[in-house]
Amino acid sequence: MNTKFLYALALALMTAFSSLAQEKKPNIIVVLTDDQGWADVGFNGATDIPTPNLDRLASEGIVFDNAYVSHPYCSPSRAGLLTGRYQARFGHDCNMPYDSENDDTVGTPLSEKMIPEALKEHGYRTSAIGKWHLGDHPSLHPIHQGFDHWFGFAGGGMNYWGIPDGPIKTIVRNGEPVPQNELRYLTDDFTDEAIDFITKKDDKPFFMYLAYNAPHAPDQATKQYLEQTKHIEYGGRSIYAAMVNAVDANVGRIDSTLVANGMKENTILVFLSDNGGRGEHADNRPYRGHKGMLFEGGIKVPFFITWPKKLKGGQHYEKMVSSLDLFPTFLEAAGGKVKKESQLDGTTLLPYILEGKSGSPHDKLFWRSVGGFEYAVRIGDYKLYKSAYKGKTLLFNLKNDPWERTDVADKHPEIIAQLEQAYTAWDAKNLVPGWIDPHRENVIKEEKAFQTLRKKAMGPTGK
Repeated sequence: MNTKFLYALALALMTAFSSLAQEKKPNIIVVLTDDQGWADVGFNGATDIPTPNLDRLASEGIVFDNAYVSHPYCSPSRAGLLTGRYQARFGHDCNMPYDSENDDTVGTPLSEKMIPEALKEHGYRTSAIGKWHLGDHPSLHPIHQGFDHWFGFAGGGMNYWGIPDGPIKTIVRNGEPVPQNELRYLTDDFTDEAIDFITKKDDKPFFMYLAYNAPHAPDQATKQYLEQTKHIEYGGRSIYAAMVNAVDANVGRIDSTLVANGMKENTILVFLSDNGGRGEHADNRPYRGHKGMLFEGGIKVPFFITWPKKLKGGQHYEKMVSSLDLFPTFLEAAGGKVKKESQLDGTTLLPYILEGKSGSPHDKLFWRSVGGFEYAVRIGDYKLYKSAYKGKTLLFNLKNDPWERTDVADKHPEIIAQLEQAYTAWDAKNLVPGWIDPHRENVIKEEKAFQTLRKKAMGPTGK
């Protein structure tokens, strides 16, 4: 055989193998925190809570300065993130009720395709670790929703020591309860499990959904993390901050594991909170409101993405993005065809953050709570909020007033009409809620207490 031909063939094969190696699919990690405020990380301005690992990672990638989630509280927001769809499309407006045993109709239905199911079609191994909160019934647990591996608890909240409290507040590994003597502090335990999964001998790329329950109540932290926040003199904030610091330290452990195993360069890591910070101890400044509200403080979250192989660090992206965008973004990064997933409401961010595509990923976003008891729509600079808290429809120009201090509804009835019409058209494609939670009652109770305190502050004369 001709020597030149053999040489050319060998060179072509080497080039082909090199090209394949370069196009190796990225590992993907989503780190989701629970009820963490916008300003509870250094990269968004926190000065009291030490978050050095998160701040460093944020500086290595892109920080999204105008990032939203699809709902102002836990379960519906997670449903939107993992399906890439507005959760109202399948009636998942509410948290699961806790006053009865929920059956397999309460939660994200199996008919909804989740991120891990799409990525498994492209050769990924998948893991869910931490808080689930997308269905209490065993048939709706992660192992039936595309995850090969699950370590965590099914319910909405749990103590941090892993002490069992009923079936949905018991730490399980692939359906089997984990012995109490194997648990120490859940934020650390979830990370231990994540590291085991990352370092498992396997040629497949992985997708990991790491949903810490921190800093959700109850407020519990170890001496190690409390030591890092002892400078905060307000006790409640100090404990909350220690829980955030625990997340930071553990994300640092994950990053070190990726580095030590030569995986960091081709791993996409996304960090975000499931909704705005909770009413107590979290800091959503400079935004108005908190978890449960459709003011910016309830739906705008800390959010960054790193991918050293592809993304240049030190960037900020100011245009509107959503947690709904993660599904299509990951799918495209894995080599999938986003257009084939026609059910998605999110859009892939890769053309915008990798290729510098002009325009905005979204010109409009919608939010619905309890079937429209409250709702909001943002189109361009204007945001309409039908607020049950305030008992009226509010309008804000977020370009001029990102803090939502000045309601301009009376000045712009035509804009109100335009945004309401857009909401009605969007809502026509949604289902009524499949079940109801106490949000309505809680909103009324909270607003009444708020107004009572303000009235009391004016003294007996009310002046």
